[in-house]
Amino acid sequence: MVKKRQETREGEGEIREVPFSAPAGRPAGVEVLTLAELRERADACRLSAPHRPGFHHLLLLDRGRLVHCVDFREHELTPGDLLWSRPGQVQHFGDLAGAEGRLVLFESGFLDPATAAAARIEDWYGPAVRRPEPAAARALDEALGQLHREFGALGGLPLEVHLDVLRHLLAVLVLRAAHPGGAADGPGDGTCEAGETYLRFRDAVERGFTRSRRVADYARALGYAPRTLSRATEAVAGVGAKEFIDRRVVLEAKRLLAHGDQPAARIADRLGFADATNFTKFFQRQAGVTPIAFREAVRGGGGAVDAVS
Repeated sequence: MVKKRQETREGEGEIREVPFSAPAGRPAGVEVLTLAELRERADACRLSAPHRPGFHHLLLLDRGRLVHCVDFREHELTPGDLLWSRPGQVQHFGDLAGAEGRLVLFESGFLDPATAAAARIEDWYGPAVRRPEPAAARALDEALGQLHREFGALGGLPLEVHLDVLRHLLAVLVLRAAHPGGAADGPGDGTCEAGETYLRFRDAVERGFTRSRRVADYARALGYAPRTLSRATEAVAGVGAKEFIDRRVVLEAKRLLAHGDQPAARIADRLGFADATNFTKFFQRQAGVTPIAFREAVRGGGGAVDAVS
């Protein structure tokens, strides 16, 4: 979990990478804890600073209010809200003192592949916060309660059996979390309508956005016409394929600008631009400000900025 074990990839010096770290004597891959336990065990300053976990956060708020920022978008959670942040997303907690809830941390590989696919846990573009409908909320609460009790019952079963039970209970929870039956917090909730075309394109962009920003390249690699990709992306994400790619590039640029000190030329190179001038023109066109102006604004104002302007 988020203890003192914080690491940064060598040579980057920017966003703090947080690997999953199982508590002593606990099975690897999953942890269930309350926000009260999180307050006791984790450094509040570390939690409030931007970091990039390598694991999922699934949080159900029971009482109070909590502000949580995911990729420059600030979310204010109230009781009953469900937060799901994915590995690789940059996030930070607000003041935890007035909030009570339950938090599940898990690595993607802990779930079986069929469940991971059905729950679309790799959908980094899904909404971070949802408010489940009453019936779905009750079922979600029960599933989380069962998982929490089983996690605390270490020793009641042989370790391998205990792990299997945790895996099955987590599967129930993430499947219910993926289909809460309530309105999403923000645009782009295409979970029910997302077709295979969009999902394949989305995953290809995630793998290749630092190498290509051309729709034609993705269309050729996936075996679709560019127009087919744009129709699918428009139906699910509300933007065309080119805009979808550009937004992903801008998001990564904002992460690097906000949480590091690398010059624009180095960021341009990492994101596949020929030089800093091209990168600056692209960023200003998409975000409305220059990279340096964005960095100064975020650092001067706390960092809660829309992921894409």
